[in-house]
Amino acid sequence: MNKNEYFKKAEKLFDPGRIREAPEALKGLKVLELATLMLGPELPSTLAEFGATVIKVELPGTGDTARSITPFGRFYKNQALCFAKVSRNKYHCTLDVRKPEGVEIFKKLAGKVDIVVENVRSGTTDRWGIGYRQLKKNNPKLIYIALTGFGQWGPYTDRVSYDAVAQAETGFAAITGFSESGPAKAGIWIADHFGALMGTNAVLAALNYREKTGKGQFIELSQVENLMRAMDWTWPYVSKMKKNRIQSGNIDTAISPSGVFKSKDGKQIAISAVTDAGFKGLSAAMGEPDLYLDSRFSVQLNRSKPYNNKILIMKLNNWAMQTDADNIEQAAGRYGFAAHRVYSSADQAGDKHLRARDFVHKFTDPSGVEYATEGVQPHLSKTPGRIKWVFKTVGADNNYVFRDFLKLTDEKIEELKDKEIIGGYSDMVGRTPPIDDKEVK
Repeated sequence: MNKNEYFKKAEKLFDPGRIREAPEALKGLKVLELATLMLGPELPSTLAEFGATVIKVELPGTGDTARSITPFGRFYKNQALCFAKVSRNKYHCTLDVRKPEGVEIFKKLAGKVDIVVENVRSGTTDRWGIGYRQLKKNNPKLIYIALTGFGQWGPYTDRVSYDAVAQAETGFAAITGFSESGPAKAGIWIADHFGALMGTNAVLAALNYREKTGKGQFIELSQVENLMRAMDWTWPYVSKMKKNRIQSGNIDTAISPSGVFKSKDGKQIAISAVTDAGFKGLSAAMGEPDLYLDSRFSVQLNRSKPYNNKILIMKLNNWAMQTDADNIEQAAGRYGFAAHRVYSSADQAGDKHLRARDFVHKFTDPSGVEYATEGVQPHLSKTPGRIKWVFKTVGADNNYVFRDFLKLTDEKIEELKDKEIIGGYSDMVGRTPPIDDKEVK
């Protein structure tokens, strides 16, 4: 099979048009979420994309704090854009778990699910009577994951952590950016999203263990420790070299040559030649075909030495400044090295590759909100993930959760409403259904 035939078969295998008809990998899996903001809620969002039934518990009225988190304080049709990222495919119910009757109802819900996800302060759910210690009594197969900044024990356990704090504590901020500018925070909430993905990994591992043994377990995830796992060679280097890792800006200090450069037409473009063959091609593209024969640059080990890398970066910088970004990208295809201009969000939205793969995903929510979002990753050929809905009000699925799922009577549901143990949404921005006005300040 030649390359083009393979690509055509892969395109057919992962055709976005067949997603709605395909089965779901996690269909039948039931998840109960008691989480707020980003770290906790992102984990069940990932499971929901692949078919799990996720019931999100919020406080009556105000709901998740994330409903107030949106870029520059701007809401679209009364909806918080940050909350849209972590509310996919979930059923939203309200329940005041600080009240005894709310605790009992939460226990009943937890008795009917496979997984509980929470990210409140360490020990809080146990104090409320709905921690793993209490819930496993009625559901020994329960998988319970608690996500916090610093874990469930240790000197920093009581500290509050958010993404910026985690980036600081891990040293991630200390090695990001340029030395002349000082430590820099990553532009995304990397500690939240990477933590959620690794939490998903742990949940799936626990499910596999349960499948073999019939036993559930308690999982704790430290946002800070988890982000440290993403810091590639930092710890081995510090351990053996007895030196701190320093900021290197747009230049890679372990792979040479690799970095971001400015092209002739004023665009920023990343260029990398990791393999020796790739560097040979880059040398030819730069008009210096014998450069790779120089003993200083012939192998990656020599190229990555600080002085040699500095020379190569200067050469690349000069070449990029004399070459348009399009020509650099085309040369990369011809000569076998890697290059791509730095994309803006608008560039991504118009990218033919991302559009062809439906990863720039045009989506109309059942509430009527139309927007573009990133698609589901990774792709599964037999059981692909999908986005079904996003924007829901506080308590939108109370009837489904309490009447259909938990089998409470209508009279009992009304009683819980009267006691304010469950309820609807408050008249606050981010809580109500989408409105016709495009923006609300």
